[in-house]
Amino acid sequence: MYESDAGLLAPGRAGSPAETATGDRAFLQAMLDAEAALTRAQSVCGLAPCGAGRAVTAAADADRFDVRDLALRARSGGNPVIPLVADLTAAVEEDVRPYVHRGATSQDILDTAAMLVAVRTLTLVVDDLRRTADALEELSAAHRDTPMPGRTLTQHAVPTTFGLKAAGWRSLVLDARDRLTAVRDSLPVQLGGAAGTLAAFGAFSPEVRGDAGLPLVAAYARELGLAEPLLPWHTLRTPIADLAGALAFTAGALGKAAADVLVLSRTEIGEVAEERGGGSSAMPHKANPVRATLIAAAARRAPGPAATLYGSLAAEDERPAGAWHAEWEPLRDLLRLVGGAARDAAALAEGLRVLPAVMRDHLPVTGGLIVSERLAAVAAGRVGRARAGEILAGAARRARDEGRSLADVLAGEPAFAGLDLAALTDPAQYTGAAGPLTDRALERR
Repeated sequence: MYESDAGLLAPGRAGSPAETATGDRAFLQAMLDAEAALTRAQSVCGLAPCGAGRAVTAAADADRFDVRDLALRARSGGNPVIPLVADLTAAVEEDVRPYVHRGATSQDILDTAAMLVAVRTLTLVVDDLRRTADALEELSAAHRDTPMPGRTLTQHAVPTTFGLKAAGWRSLVLDARDRLTAVRDSLPVQLGGAAGTLAAFGAFSPEVRGDAGLPLVAAYARELGLAEPLLPWHTLRTPIADLAGALAFTAGALGKAAADVLVLSRTEIGEVAEERGGGSSAMPHKANPVRATLIAAAARRAPGPAATLYGSLAAEDERPAGAWHAEWEPLRDLLRLVGGAARDAAALAEGLRVLPAVMRDHLPVTGGLIVSERLAAVAAGRVGRARAGEILAGAARRARDEGRSLADVLAGEPAFAGLDLAALTDPAQYTGAAGPLTDRALERR
């Protein structure tokens, strides 16, 4: 018995708008849209009767076709366009049948369909990225001056603010939005015929010029709202590579924020928490950071399909055997991964609970060592940089070994005589330009 992929092992994309936009029915409809638009474009260019485009468009409804049957019949020719063309041709009146798929090759239709699916999915993803950026903007502004430990190589480094951290997440989200938008708006139709020369479009209509395919490509692009390519790109896979790069970047950008949330929501840290954590099958007390976990999973998986798409750039001849075929599933996987991650990122950002009191409690955990950089700079003005480094390194060791605060250890040090060590070792007073940096980041729309 045939069962469709219901997403049982893919909670990251299950139920997301991107899942629907990339499903088998969506790809089938996109292929039908590509076929119908081609006939309409030929009607516009005088290469088909005026009514042919309307007739094919009326028949090009995915609900009229059996997806599973097409999939099984695709094995004989290696792609689903071949059986689809046969079924679509049979679905129109006999006088229209010669104009179905006329002059095109299977790759023209499937590539164009992939671009349609990508455009439709990216529009959904960009909408979720906008939601994410808006929520992060509110968090950044609200916590512009909320101090927290900055961490490098897993250890307390110097103080920072949560506003600056959230502004950094937002900056990456906006970078992803801009890249996806630029790629979406540049995705082209594919039309080249058997070997990228457009020859058949003139051959079928000898009364027109041999270069009849050139205006047809432009008309085809207009019909579908896609870009007009300079050349047929059967083995010139820049659009796929650009798409892969932008999607992989987006997964990584969202993954950075998710990775931070996962660390900051650990039980022993607890500086942030998801609005509603997920449960455990064995431990009733747990509230797991599920949204961040699913985003992190997507970020780890995305480089794999992206690498396959980049590998397919090395495609032989005018039409390749295997390189093109290798793209289909990884492209859909990547669109789904990113679509699911964007959906979860919006929910994560909109519901994230920030706990400033816990952040403040963690600032003095090192007994003032978190501001040793500041004290070294102050001492350098009095005893020189080298000597200041020696003093602070020794004082830090003593503070750790003796369980004392850094201010207490330095109290008898001549280099700090007369200074207010309590103020100098207050982490909240050493956040540098975190506030102005946050302001500057939030100026970006």
